[in-house]
Amino acid sequence: MFMFKTRGSIALNEEKIEGLPAMKFFVYILRCADGTFYTGWTTDVQRRLAAHNKGRGAKYTRGRLPTKLFWFSEYNSKSEAMKVECAIKRLSRNEKSKCGSRNKQV
Repeated sequence: MFMFKTRGSIALNEEKIEGLPAMKFFVYILRCADGTFYTGWTTDVQRRLAAHNKGRGAKYTRGRLPTKLFWFSEYNSKSEAMKVECAIKRLSRNEKSKCGSRNKQV
C-alpha cells in the first residue's frame, strides 16, 4: 500500500485493501447559530461536528457557535465528496435549505 506524508501526519491513499472495509467520505451542511450554513467534507461526521462546536473546526464556524448538523450524505471516494462539497458551496441559501428537507436531515 502506498503511503505519503502530509504536514507531519501519515495518510493512506484511497486504494482498497482486501479484507478491510472501504473508507467512507461524507459531505455535510451545518446550520450555525446565526442561521448561516457551512459546508464541508469529512470521514467522520460526529467527530467533525464536535470539533466545530469546540471551536477547533473551520474559522468560519468559530464565531457562529453552536452549530447543528443540518444535512449529510455518504460517498465512496474523497474526490467525489469534494466535488459535491464544491457544488453545494455554489448553491444559494434557499437551495441549501432545500437539501435539509430531504431524507438525510438531522
